[in-house]
Amino acid sequence: MPRRIVKIKPVTIPEVKAILESLGEENMDQFQRRTLDYATKMSYLSPENAKKLFEDLKAEGILEDEEIVQVVNIMPKSIEELRAILSGGRKIIETQVLEKILSILDKYR
Repeated sequence: MPRRIVKIKPVTIPEVKAILESLGEENMDQFQRRTLDYATKMSYLSPENAKKLFEDLKAEGILEDEEIVQVVNIMPKSIEELRAILSGGRKIIETQVLEKILSILDKYR
């Protein structure tokens, strides 16, 4: 039976890990197992903290959802790393705003 896309929503790696773990190992195909393995290795936060961090960054109104997901997935530690993640966007973000984003990230480390 073909699958139908109902909604496209960017999710963080910790959320992907939680979704796949809820399926159960016996119900996963090979691709899902590999994805779970990657998500397990690359998750820096718990799914709950990732959601809270996403909401905190979204409340600032600076970044788009996709940019927030990338920031949460990578958890940059410096302004240079943060600039590299956000360099694909068309807007220039001031250093003091980047410092504010880093201070929010530091609360969740």
